[in-house]
Amino acid sequence: MELGLAIIGLAASIGIGLILLLSGVEKLRHRAMLPGVIANYRLLPPALVAPAALLLPVAELLIGCALVLGFTSLPVVLAMALLALFALAMAINITRGRSHIDCGCGRSQLRHSIGWPLVARNLVLAFLLAPRLWPAPTLSAIDIGTAIAGGLAIALAYPLYTAIGALIASPAAYRR
Repeated sequence: MELGLAIIGLAASIGIGLILLLSGVEKLRHRAMLPGVIANYRLLPPALVAPAALLLPVAELLIGCALVLGFTSLPVVLAMALLALFALAMAINITRGRSHIDCGCGRSQLRHSIGWPLVARNLVLAFLLAPRLWPAPTLSAIDIGTAIAGGLAIALAYPLYTAIGALIASPAAYRR
């Protein structure tokens, strides 16, 4: 049981680390749009939107890199907090009736409105990191290879989930 949780935790760390790295790069590539996405959530005072837009991609890159490199404790807690913060921001806006806004979590060309499935996705990702917070048994090369494969699967499933969700919610999906 401990070994399985350790492998799951390492896989989650690698996969979520890659997701954060790619997300940080994407936010930097489209940094002109990020303040608008953050402001659209209507959670920060206007004076904090620009600093948040500067810090968020850097935080994602640093946390993602630390997770991929196998660091535990602080990067894991920060990643879990960041994912929970994203889920909370979405949940607040959904309960306000503002589910039409772009989540800001996918490719900038692919608008993806927020919804409860995205809240759940972020909470599941945060939960998957939890095993990295307690001591783990020594992993063999096969265990590490399994975790790397699992991490890559998580990283590949994330954009697929995001793209499918955005396409399903797209107004074009309703035109026939």
